[in-house]
Amino acid sequence: MTTRQRAALRSMANGIEAILTIGKDGITENLVKQAWDALEARELVKASVLQSCGTEPADAAEMLAGRAKAEVVQVIGRKITLYKRSKDKPVINMPAK
Repeated sequence: MTTRQRAALRSMANGIEAILTIGKDGITENLVKQAWDALEARELVKASVLQSCGTEPADAAEMLAGRAKAEVVQVIGRKITLYKRSKDKPVINMPAK
């Protein structure tokens, strides 16, 4: 992902709410399934990392992105943003590379 594409996704993510929560259990199979489904439907998803999570937000973002086969767009504080292009119905038009 290029810097230009990442910037475009960041601006799109500015107005969306976090729909995933990473809590004390960390990155569970259920959370990965929820992330996978949400990314397929929306392509751009925000997650919140609670204080009770034993993992740093940046590490949690990398782990969740790796398991959901997505890309980390940004980590700000305890909020992370992930992107994954939908196989069936792509919604977001990315700028050219």
